[in-house]
Amino acid sequence: MAETSLQNDSNQNPRITWEGCSVLLDINDGDRLVFARLSAASSLKIGDKKCSLSPLIGCPFGSLFQVETGSKGPYLSRITAASEGDIQEKIDVQLKDETKDNRALVDNNSAQTLSGEDIEAMRRQGATGDEIVEALIANSSTFEKKTSFSQEKYRIKKQKKYAPRVLLRRPFSRSICEAYFKKYPNRIGYLRVDTLSLLLSMANVSAYSDVLVVDMVGGILTGAVAERLGGHGYVCNTYFGATQYPMDIVRIFNLNNKICSSILRSPVSDLCSALSNCSEHLGQQETFSLQSESDMGESISSGVSLIEPEGQDVQTETSFQSVEPSMLCQVPMSTDEIVASSVSRACKPAKPGEKATQEILNLWKSNGFSSLIIAAPELDTWSTVKDLLPLLSYSAPFAIYHQYLQPLATCMHNLQVSKMAISLQISEPWLREYQVLPSRSHPFMQMSAFGGYILSGIKICNNEAQNQSK
Repeated sequence: MAETSLQNDSNQNPRITWEGCSVLLDINDGDRLVFARLSAASSLKIGDKKCSLSPLIGCPFGSLFQVETGSKGPYLSRITAASEGDIQEKIDVQLKDETKDNRALVDNNSAQTLSGEDIEAMRRQGATGDEIVEALIANSSTFEKKTSFSQEKYRIKKQKKYAPRVLLRRPFSRSICEAYFKKYPNRIGYLRVDTLSLLLSMANVSAYSDVLVVDMVGGILTGAVAERLGGHGYVCNTYFGATQYPMDIVRIFNLNNKICSSILRSPVSDLCSALSNCSEHLGQQETFSLQSESDMGESISSGVSLIEPEGQDVQTETSFQSVEPSMLCQVPMSTDEIVASSVSRACKPAKPGEKATQEILNLWKSNGFSSLIIAAPELDTWSTVKDLLPLLSYSAPFAIYHQYLQPLATCMHNLQVSKMAISLQISEPWLREYQVLPSRSHPFMQMSAFGGYILSGIKICNNEAQNQSK
């Protein structure tokens, strides 16, 4: 079972939808954004019509569909590139010559001669949405008198009503963040897409990194970090207390088993206890610094023995019974060994958020995390940073997001006084969207002017503070 799951996961084309995958449905060019999971029984209500989503299975992301009415009811019909090009060519021809204006037009609801009963009769006869739109244009007495821009707006308005279109989008960091920021910004802490990209860049998230994350914005930060790592490295989703912070958004990313297994969780108490054990071990090594070279070799070997051998099975409590913990934490382990261990015991596909084993905790306490990202609007910023910064390795970057400036300013001042970090700066991301159309390119009239603030810096070793603590 496990071998078949791994093979199917490796052979899966991420550019084509499959049954059970998550998709982002863009209805009528952003008028409505819906996350859905594709299956033969799933359906979506568009306007007053309920359409099955089964035609979307097996189609590449980026495909465009249109709601049509058939003998068995409404259904989603895929629009090919040729038909879309013909429609765009007609619009471009209409936009070439512009010698009219709308000053003489009077909107008295008498320009359209086609009634609602006539439209319903066309639908019963099997007319498509595009045919209804063309009939409305042909029966409008003022359409030819309008400017080409007004004609295009009229066509788009009628198309959205009588022939709504659905764009099949792939859910990844940018699309998910844009959709949530547009519809439910409070669920992601008002984290804008440019702010999310800056967090990943300032924290230097790259392959083979061990990233410590405090994610109280629904899991979008954890998913974005894991997506960038691509399964090469670990993401430790840490939390204060005994309850893990929700990370439901991670399941929308369609992450494969390899990437899901790189997402681990551990409470701050376990990480800090591991760090204290490591400091005690390092103190013991310092007391034996005057020994001979042979004794020094023995002390070093005892330090390496904190990581258990590869063949030993590690027993831990996990909230998801999906992947054997020994598969996640053997360092190093080849691909052949992973496949062999997966075949030896049947298991379910990996799920994100497995509890970190003691072995991987020992690895983190020995090497330290390579970066830290915090997005916790409900926590005190300075207290959080003071507890988590010692878990980083020296010269490791960190980035902290907050919706407001004052908590970050207080944290920056305390970091400067305690001399725990350098290169401290507070950034305010700024983004402006443009409408790009022929003769109508301008910034959007309604856009978000606020994207939060980011405090970034680099951890350093402060010998004075260590001596004072001793």
